[in-house]
Amino acid sequence: MLHDMEPSESNNPPSNQLPAWRRRTHDIIFEADTFSGRLFDIILLVSIALSVTLVMLETVVSFNASYGDWFMGAEWVFTILFTIEYVLRLISVKQPLKYAFSFFGIVDFLSIIPTYLALFAVPEQAHYLTTIRILRLLRLFRIFKMARYIGGANLILMALRASRPKIVVFLFAVVTMAIIMGTIMYIVEGPSNPAFSSIPESTYWAIVTITTVGYGDIAPLHPLGKFLASFAMITGYAIIAVPTGIVGAEINRQMKRKQDYSNRACNNCGAQVHTSDARYCRVCGDKLNLD
Repeated sequence: MLHDMEPSESNNPPSNQLPAWRRRTHDIIFEADTFSGRLFDIILLVSIALSVTLVMLETVVSFNASYGDWFMGAEWVFTILFTIEYVLRLISVKQPLKYAFSFFGIVDFLSIIPTYLALFAVPEQAHYLTTIRILRLLRLFRIFKMARYIGGANLILMALRASRPKIVVFLFAVVTMAIIMGTIMYIVEGPSNPAFSSIPESTYWAIVTITTVGYGDIAPLHPLGKFLASFAMITGYAIIAVPTGIVGAEINRQMKRKQDYSNRACNNCGAQVHTSDARYCRVCGDKLNLD
């Protein structure tokens, strides 16, 4: 009886329950360590870059007038290719819905659906609807799963996550300073300068000035207002370096405890980027393919 109650290896879920052809498809589409995987990624990235270039050229009136039909034909070729790729991604994982609602799954869906929706829209709306295809540019982030970029991408990501509380505090301080500066400028300039007619308008000026953008649509007229504007400009130059220093310090800290990463993808949910010594998926806990 005690023997029956002991845990055994058979109680653990098998690492791979997909048919052979689905495993092969998964390795080609989600993995980048193999020759076929790298070749697929390169072809995909080139296709995305070409399709995004096509979307931009369509908005040029002269190009669209001369090559509109050719653009439409090429767009349908890219859309059909991306649709096939999207379907293959869904069928090559154990939990298609989990991938479909992941970040890349949603981006993949949004990159193909506008072309199909344009068939049911009026011509005026179809033009703007198909422009949403520019979201395909987000798919270029898949390049970060390629082996040479994984370490750097994760280093920056971890540094941003670690510095998030400091950056939030910094942004809160900047917003507070902008509101105070805007209120002071409203008091100083408001009576004689219609551009500073309210605190929100003055705060907008303060944000534009502190960030050193300087549109020039609102400008102080009073000498004291000009002095405060000069102070805001100098302060803006001083605070620009703060978030850069925060993130830079975190990157340096992360580099000292840098981990090696692998681009192995989970057969169950499709999650990518795990530590090199990981045996189980960081998202769903399914056993990774260690072959």
